[in-house]
Amino acid sequence: MKLLSWNVAGKLRRLDEQADLVLRAEADVVCLQEVRATSAPRWTARLQEAGWPHTAVARPRAQPVASRPLSVLIAAREALEQTEVPALPWPERVLAVRTGGLEVVGVHSPISPSPGLAKVLTHEALHRYLSSGSGPRIVCGDLNTPRREHPDGRVWTFARDRYGRLRPERGERWDQAELALIRGLEPAGFRDAFREMHGLARRELSWEWPQWGGGYRLDHLIVSREVNVHAVTYLHEWRKVGLSDHSPLFAVLSWPAAAAEPGKRRRSSAEHP
Repeated sequence: MKLLSWNVAGKLRRLDEQADLVLRAEADVVCLQEVRATSAPRWTARLQEAGWPHTAVARPRAQPVASRPLSVLIAAREALEQTEVPALPWPERVLAVRTGGLEVVGVHSPISPSPGLAKVLTHEALHRYLSSGSGPRIVCGDLNTPRREHPDGRVWTFARDRYGRLRPERGERWDQAELALIRGLEPAGFRDAFREMHGLARRELSWEWPQWGGGYRLDHLIVSREVNVHAVTYLHEWRKVGLSDHSPLFAVLSWPAAAAEPGKRRRSSAEHP
């Protein structure tokens, strides 16, 4: 299975340019973040017309909040079934579906200044949900962490300052919440797909400051023990031409037929755009 995950930055004017590239990548599953209520129908139409007939968009449980216009969209070539992740503070930022024997959890984590500990509660809810499940599962999207990754495996979250000191206004709970998905699921058999393929020392940014340079690897793919990773890369050119402030993540995955839905055979490919 080929996967494309991309924070499309809520673009409207350049949506068709973005969609042209997404379609050209020919992924089996497409996970988009920062999709607006006004852009979701356009994305859905473009994808369905081009061979992704099954789509889902994360929705808030109550009336949409004007200050929270962004959501997550997942499109698949095979039928998908939406599942619920309990206790999310902002349900429009997480979308979980099952398709082809794989559970895909698309995430756009709230940024640190978000009110009501939205970022912390989102990561904690996802950690509980994923720790208690089973079978082939992946988490992909913009996790808005970490601040820094060290070649020796240490990770600094945005609960810490530039020197690695824990910020007293955020504290240990915040630090552990940001680590919960990229490191905290390791005891349950999950791995960071990019690090597994490329090692700890490789430094790569998926988001860059538009004016000053520098940035962070905020976009991730975390896979369960049943999932094999054949390729994972960032498509930086899409960001460099201004289509988003994030680079898409493209991966090729497979998992044993016995771990998938009965009767489903999975195909794998080492191709990527």
